[in-house]
Amino acid sequence: MIRFLSIRDLAVIDRLELELDPGFTILTGETGAGKSIVVGALGLLRGARASASLVRTGAERAVIEAIIETPEGREQALRREVSAQGRSRAFVDGRLVSTGRLREISGSLLDLHGQHEHQALLDPASHLDLLDRYADLDSLRLIVSERFVSWREAKTQLEHFQAEAVTRVEQEGLLSLQLRDIEEINPIEDEDTALQAQRQILANAGRVHLLAAESYTELYEGDHSALDALDRIWRRVEELAELDPSFSPHLEAKAATISQLEELAYALRAHASGVDAAPERLQEVEDRLAKLEHVKRRYGPSLREAINRRTELTMKLEQLTETLDMDSLVTEASIARSSYLEAAEALSDKRRTHAPRLARTLEHSLASHAMERTRFDVVFQNPPSTDNGWTPRGLDQAEFYFSANPGEDLRPLVRIASGGELSRLMLALRSVTSTETKGRTLVFDEVDAGIGGEAAERVGANLRDLADRYQVICVTHLPQIAVYGKSHYRVAKSVNDGRTTTTVDRLDYEDRASEIARMLTGTRVSGSVLRTARELLSPKSKPR
Repeated sequence: MIRFLSIRDLAVIDRLELELDPGFTILTGETGAGKSIVVGALGLLRGARASASLVRTGAERAVIEAIIETPEGREQALRREVSAQGRSRAFVDGRLVSTGRLREISGSLLDLHGQHEHQALLDPASHLDLLDRYADLDSLRLIVSERFVSWREAKTQLEHFQAEAVTRVEQEGLLSLQLRDIEEINPIEDEDTALQAQRQILANAGRVHLLAAESYTELYEGDHSALDALDRIWRRVEELAELDPSFSPHLEAKAATISQLEELAYALRAHASGVDAAPERLQEVEDRLAKLEHVKRRYGPSLREAINRRTELTMKLEQLTETLDMDSLVTEASIARSSYLEAAEALSDKRRTHAPRLARTLEHSLASHAMERTRFDVVFQNPPSTDNGWTPRGLDQAEFYFSANPGEDLRPLVRIASGGELSRLMLALRSVTSTETKGRTLVFDEVDAGIGGEAAERVGANLRDLADRYQVICVTHLPQIAVYGKSHYRVAKSVNDGRTTTTVDRLDYEDRASEIARMLTGTRVSGSVLRTARELLSPKSKPR
């Protein structure tokens, strides 16, 4: 419930402060006085789109503030600022919030109903929502929506799996072929380096044998072998060392030198006798090197990378093997489908149970709005034949059918309802809604469109009754409605120093009588008209 409303520099409003009461509040005034600006200010607190054109000429920003009492009895401060450049800021209890957050908070506390809300009734898609609100099916709708999402995800996953099944098989086959290619060759790290050295030897086997044999002979076995010559040299050095001790240190290397040369001789002999000059062995090495080069070209560029690729391929194949199989996906999708269908059918059953009740309740409520012979029905379309027609809202599509005249068939509301009928129907729907939070603020702008006389009288009485549950604020041009208000404000426009300014004044009893008289006859108010206005304001004239 709105306790306090402040508006600054919004359109033609300079500065305005209103303290609002519970119950039924009336806003009246001449056409163009600025009543809709007050409603628009509440719309900005409701999260409506802001524009620089809303800011009063010459002002830096427009500011709308409200103190709202929550159903729990806590006060909450809402604030909306719109700069002359069109930038908007929102605050809740002094903290900067997004417009979406402001909309979320105020949406649970404040409802605005104007001509565009009436027009919403002309959208058949909204009719199912209105039925669900009446039947208090929000919790079941949430379950249906959640299960729909789960089913769609499972279905999409299954379809994706099925669509890619061939690709997955092809991928598995390619990976297996690559792995088999590497495993058949079975490369060993640095194997190619060793084989290249071996190929070098095998390709020059004759020359290697000759060099090794000749070197061995000259070093060890020949008549003038190097070891024999060296033995003679060491004997002379020994004799020299006896004569000149300075040569003695050189004798220390004798044994090591002889040992090294003998080891070389033995190695040369062994190498000369061990050289494999067989052409078939060279071919084996060449063939192996060719296979290793193939592996490096496809999976390298080195044997190490090829070996790593083998490990990678093995892991990928294991992952493919471990991928969720088709059967499990089919089962999951089937369970999700059945779960959604169960909840959606339960929702449909409740809708079809409550639809006739809504129709009879609305007919009764519309009778109190001077539409006594109105007939109303909720017509459901046939359920969708395939799951392509399923939605988060369930299996149903429904539309309101309506007849305001005896003898006329029920027809779609969107085709035959007049503006006045839509206004009263919207009010009736609000009146029969049982799930709204007590203390919520309902703002009605032009609810009297297209009505008058007895119909207006009844609408006023029903708005007053609605104010037993909610704080109701109504902008009206009809005295038949205005007299039912508990509080009455007059909106007026004046020009001072060349500037247009809108003011809002709270009216006492005599001022209310004068305003009602003006609404009855216009600017000329006679004594008789004033007496009539006082009679209309008398509590006795508005029985409960």
